[in-house]
Amino acid sequence: MWTISGFADEVADDFAAQLEFLNQRGIRFTELRSAWGVRVCDLNDTQVHRIKQMLDDSGIAVSALGTDLGKIRLDDDFGAQLDRARRAADIAWYLETSDVRGFSFFMDGDDDPQACRDEVIDRIGQLVAILDEAQIRYLHENESDVWGATPQRCADLASQMPRLGFGLILDPANYVQANVRPYSDAYPVVQQATRYVHVKDAHLSDGTICVAGEGDGQWPELLAALKNDGYDGFLSVEPHLARQEAFGGFSGADAWTRAHESLIRLLSAADVPYS
Repeated sequence: MWTISGFADEVADDFAAQLEFLNQRGIRFTELRSAWGVRVCDLNDTQVHRIKQMLDDSGIAVSALGTDLGKIRLDDDFGAQLDRARRAADIAWYLETSDVRGFSFFMDGDDDPQACRDEVIDRIGQLVAILDEAQIRYLHENESDVWGATPQRCADLASQMPRLGFGLILDPANYVQANVRPYSDAYPVVQQATRYVHVKDAHLSDGTICVAGEGDGQWPELLAALKNDGYDGFLSVEPHLARQEAFGGFSGADAWTRAHESLIRLLSAADVPYS
């Protein structure tokens, strides 16, 4: 059975409001990216302990930490990233999740991805090793402006990492924004390493974000393929419908609800059981 989760910080900064919204929608998991306007790796121990108590009281669990690991340039301070990975491992363990979302370093038009390959793989490997020691898995998101923006580079990265300590997030909207067709061109390349799915869509014409099924993300085809291939994991709603930023996004309750309802319709049409 597939399980729905989501980024509730796109509804409110206040963590209590996030949990209340998820409960109203009947969603039992959250992908924790921030609380009270603080990114998850920057939360202090008191805040983390408070989050755990609030989660337990609400009956909601954490599907993954939506961290910003790997969301720097290669010439930025990498030592600080190692510290953030250690902090992410501690928080993930305390909040009882085995997955941490991360990236593979910002690229711009002047960067040669092939020339950067070995350095990217080495640095991601160091982050993975820290998490793996705590039995936490690094889930790489294919954001359109990081090294692993293409399915080929995502698959290359996965092939160089420990199988149990690393997996790929399939984010169709991000592939569209990188001018890649998610089902036709990406899925056959990344299917074997896909461990998690982000739910949003985008238009190829201009990259604007929309709810799943209304853009060029090929959602019906992807869901059918995932079902056929035995996918059994999370679908995490990340709407970005009002605002998309480097380290997050915002949708508001109404737009988030619309994104969730669109996903439910797609799952029902695909005859996929979910919770």
